[in-house]
Order: sequence, then structure tokens, then C-alpha cells
Amino acid sequence: MAKVIIHATTTLDGYMADKKGGIDWMFDFEATDQDYAVVRKVLEEIGAVIGGANKTNTIEEGEIPYGGMLKVPIYLMTREAHDPVEKDGITYHFVVNDIKKAVEAAKASAGDKSVALLGGSISRQCLKLGLVDEIVLAVVPLLLGDGISLFDGLGERIKLERIETLAFASETHLRYRVIK
Repeated sequence: MAKVIIHATTTLDGYMADKKGGIDWMFDFEATDQDYAVVRKVLEEIGAVIGGANKTNTIEEGEIPYGGMLKVPIYLMTREAHDPVEKDGITYHFVVNDIKKAVEAAKASAGDKSVALLGGSISRQCLKLGLVDEIVLAVVPLLLGDGISLFDGLGERIKLERIETLAFASETHLRYRVIK
């Protein structure tokens, strides 16, 4: 059965994007072969992705999860029904206002692989509903001071168990199990 993971890169102060949603800062850090190996391992475990749809339910350049490196089904949360979109070998499914339904569908697609949750709102919703199994973070040595937080607004305490901590060049890779 598929695990549901929150997979994100954050700054040390917990931001996953600047105030305007920009992530340019994410690519300014030295990485080693060990860093790349950790990332490859996580990517190989992902069998489906859940993210948020844009306002027009289209798939624009720069909005493709993982830059299109993963050819897995992607489920996008939206407010209105839309037929699936096929682009560059990836099928995008639109799920209207029902995160539980999106998780169920993504888990069915992922088989024995993991479902990756992208974005703060989706991650927080799934945490509150008890749908998250693990949190996988790459923390970079940067303080943005302000921006879009991964966990801000969660509004409740969630206990975690550390599974793995790795540090190589400038990233620290953290993996936690959610205690249910």
C-alpha cells in the first residue's frame, strides 16, 4: 500500500517559497553526489503526486511538478471539474474540493510506491486529516525572513519520529514518520 509523504525543500526558517511564490533561491546551493543520491532515492519511491491546480486548470511551463522528471500520475486540487490533461507523457487529473478522494486515487495509481504531497495548504490539510505517513525535507542554510511557510497555520500539534538525518554539502536531509 502506498505511503503518503510531504516532500519539500525549505529554508532553515521553514519557508518553501518567497512571498511571491518564487523558488529561485532553491538552486543557489552547492550539492554533492551524496545529496543527489538522496534526492534520486526519494524520486524513485514516488508513484503519484498531489498538488494544487492553477486558476485556469491548465499545465503551464514552470508549473510541472519535479520539472517533468517524474512520469507519474498527478492529481491537482481544483474548485471546478475538468477533464484530465495529458502533457509530455504525464496525465494530470483534476479533483474537485475533496483531498481525501485525491489521496485515495493517487494511492491507487501509486501502487506500492509513495504519493508525494506538494504545497503547504495541501500538506496541512492532509496532516489534519491524518493522511500523512512521512515528512521528507531538504533544509537549506538560508533564512528568507518571510515567505510561504510549509506548516504555518497548521493549528495543531503533530508528533513525529525521526527516521533519517543526513547532511553533506549545504543541505540537511530529514525524514520523519508521523505518529498517529
